[in-house]
Amino acid sequence: MPEIICQTINLSKYYKNFHALQDINISVKRGGIYGLIGENGAGKSTLIRILAGLSFKSGGKIRLFGSDTNLERERARTGCTIEMPALYKDMTAAQNLEILRVQRGIPDRNSIAKALSLAGLDYKDRKKAADYSLGMKQRLALAGALLGEPELLILDEPVNGLDPTGIIELRELLKKLVKEKQATILISSHILSELDQLATHYGFLHKGRLLKQISAAQLREECKRHIKLKTDNVEKAVIILEEKLKIRKFSVYPDNSVRIFEKLEEVQAVSKILSGNGIIIEEISVQGENLETYFERLVGGIKNV
Repeated sequence: MPEIICQTINLSKYYKNFHALQDINISVKRGGIYGLIGENGAGKSTLIRILAGLSFKSGGKIRLFGSDTNLERERARTGCTIEMPALYKDMTAAQNLEILRVQRGIPDRNSIAKALSLAGLDYKDRKKAADYSLGMKQRLALAGALLGEPELLILDEPVNGLDPTGIIELRELLKKLVKEKQATILISSHILSELDQLATHYGFLHKGRLLKQISAAQLREECKRHIKLKTDNVEKAVIILEEKLKIRKFSVYPDNSVRIFEKLEEVQAVSKILSGNGIIIEEISVQGENLETYFERLVGGIKNV
């Protein structure tokens, strides 16, 4: 069974009467990519800042590499990018990383060139950070996180500012780090389609609470195929589904479409009975949920009938 190298136990963060995090329990396994998902204000950055030692917890425990004591020593084995990177704007990329290397006590000077190369930057580039695009600043922040080849990477919105090519390159880099360096990654992102291609596990945050923790394999099982139905009269269609077809497993979405999670092999029969009862069908097809619609349903963006 894979070792758990990052764990929180009933972790909480309060600001006066505001609960930013409430009893968060996550487990990040060695060699995995843990995707942290949540809307703005869900608590993702707060959680990451506490794990990185940049903010104090109000309650609960943190365990890094199996230890909940001397966390600063264990954090030396991690690399982080938190929100917008703080850079020395009048310095080059290599000079910025040299300061980080000294601060962290990393003895190997060659680690700078290695980290910059991994992040897609040139060690010899004399351009100052002030002249970097947002995407290049994100790459430099990632290079800083990669200094010293950390065992655990904690990345907060690392694709912000990257163009499509940069996003693809980052995705392949993270996969490579896991495969070749046995790294473990905790990553948050608003681009759920990217996490869908990366993550081995997910944690869904909403209003400071962890709604669910699930493996990618379990998620694929839960994102089962369904019949998507759009009609001119959702209320009447729902009554027919329940009374005529005895269907119980369905949900109504905000766009007034209906997702039916049973009788997938009986689409024609469903269509025929609805039409026979005066329902005009605008769309009916068998589809599957993606990560975005699953998250919407999980946080209550769907009205369950």
